[in-house]
Amino acid sequence: MDKQEQDIFVSVGQGEQLYLKRISRRQDGPAILMAHGVMANGRIFYSESGKGLAHFLAEAGYDVFVADLRGRGKSWPKIARGAEHGQTEIICEDLPALHRHIRRLRPDAAVHWMAHSWGGVHMSSSLLRFPDINADVASLVYFGSKRSIGVRNLNKLVEVDLVWNLLARIAIRCCGYLPARKLGLGADDETDKSHQQSKVWAKQNPWTDSDDGFDYAAAARRLSLPPALYFAAVNDPCRGHAEDVKRFAEESGPHLARLRLLGKAKGHWHNYDHVSLLTHPDAARDHFPLVLHWLSGNFDKIISNF
Repeated sequence: MDKQEQDIFVSVGQGEQLYLKRISRRQDGPAILMAHGVMANGRIFYSESGKGLAHFLAEAGYDVFVADLRGRGKSWPKIARGAEHGQTEIICEDLPALHRHIRRLRPDAAVHWMAHSWGGVHMSSSLLRFPDINADVASLVYFGSKRSIGVRNLNKLVEVDLVWNLLARIAIRCCGYLPARKLGLGADDETDKSHQQSKVWAKQNPWTDSDDGFDYAAAARRLSLPPALYFAAVNDPCRGHAEDVKRFAEESGPHLARLRLLGKAKGHWHNYDHVSLLTHPDAARDHFPLVLHWLSGNFDKIISNF
């Protein structure tokens, strides 16, 4: 059976549309929702040539739904001056709406959530905020996801302190939003609010919502997240450093968690970085099979190696 691809739009907010790309070989397999990080869109998971994690999982029999979060990718309207949404809307509106839509299409399927980078923060925050959705998600797989940055090195000084914290704010004051694509900083743009909120959390501030004060850290102590597989890359000095990924897993409360560091010294084929851990041509033969073990519930086959 050939793979099928479908374009889906889900309404949120004031008539805004979220884009879901559905990729599947069979539409009766377990379902997967994928979410990207900041300055990105769903293309981190797939390509027009059929490469990427989404296609790999579809070939294995999964029904894959790749999201473009509000204003990114093929979602609309695009981020521009005056856009007021931020990460609170992603956590409280976008992800729940996407999950509900998948549930309407696949009411009896197991549903797994996956994310790259800051998308994991959005996903865990949403699950901690909505226990009914948390109970409905079978497992999590995160690639390079961290909430705060504790490492100190030259890359952090340049990429985070200078570019993200300082120069990005200057660009936002000029444009009304962060034109990351035009500036060559990422694949997609960010709103002023989403930049402000993520910047605050990345500075190791409390895991609380700036809109209403919801305490995600306290919720993590009360509620167990689904089993979670956390990947980090050896050659990722600040955007998803292994120590920061580990701290994110620990602050997410008591849940079944495995942490895998992707590098030659750990038995993997390459010293991957923040992007290549998803996009490298060898990923499908190196560590993507671990994802299949995780999705099938073979948690004991995955050993933490940090």
